[in-house]
Amino acid sequence: MKYLIFISTLFLLNLSAAHATSIEDIVARGYMNVGISLGGPPMGGRDGHNEPMGYDVDFANRLANHLGVDLRITDVYGDARVSLLISEQLDLIIANLTRTPERAQVIDFSDAYFRTGLKIIVQKGSGIKTLEDLSGKRVTVGRGTSGAIFLSKNVPKAELVYTDNFAPNGVLLLRQRRVDAGIEDASSIDFLARDIKSLEVLPGIFVSGDIAIGVKKGQPELLDWLNHYIADYISSGDYHKYYQKWWGENSAAPDITKK
Repeated sequence: MKYLIFISTLFLLNLSAAHATSIEDIVARGYMNVGISLGGPPMGGRDGHNEPMGYDVDFANRLANHLGVDLRITDVYGDARVSLLISEQLDLIIANLTRTPERAQVIDFSDAYFRTGLKIIVQKGSGIKTLEDLSGKRVTVGRGTSGAIFLSKNVPKAELVYTDNFAPNGVLLLRQRRVDAGIEDASSIDFLARDIKSLEVLPGIFVSGDIAIGVKKGQPELLDWLNHYIADYISSGDYHKYYQKWWGENSAAPDITKK
């Protein structure tokens, strides 16, 4: 599948024409505009040739192949994911987006195609052993992410160091020891801990939640079609296949059929 990557959203043109309101519109147009976060492998990242890779990329590619259309990716993160969808610059968000009551007030969500939670990674020897130990510490967080919201509510005295992308920006801060800790999706944290031996993951998962496709409100037929597609994705075995591709052959994919 051929990719078209938009590095900056400032250059997106013909915004009203870019948005499709139905699967028929997307098929007739021949491509779909999807927002994917490419800053947090293995959910989304870039390979050695700067091409997109990851679980969300595979999932979006499968959807595009199923429809027989091209996949056009906009690299999004944090607050931009929702704002670009609302402004009709995207057809869908497939960007490690947790389904939350707050977000559900402004966009609609499909059924879950993944399930995860938040984990915290810290510098070894920092003395940080619990969530409460983050009070007064510098913690890198993605702007507008579930992690930022969680820490603001639960550790209000933590010094949040905001980045537009956890990888590479937040990861660089951790590598350079400019922050004491970081909070991000569990899949990204586990992936990171394998690569940087100076870091360790705190036990426990915080705010476990469903990852779903974001859809602009007022498109019930599109949402219904996507839910049927996700049901097929799970029943076909591709959900488990894609999960094990990115988290290892011996890994067990979370059960996303339970509400």
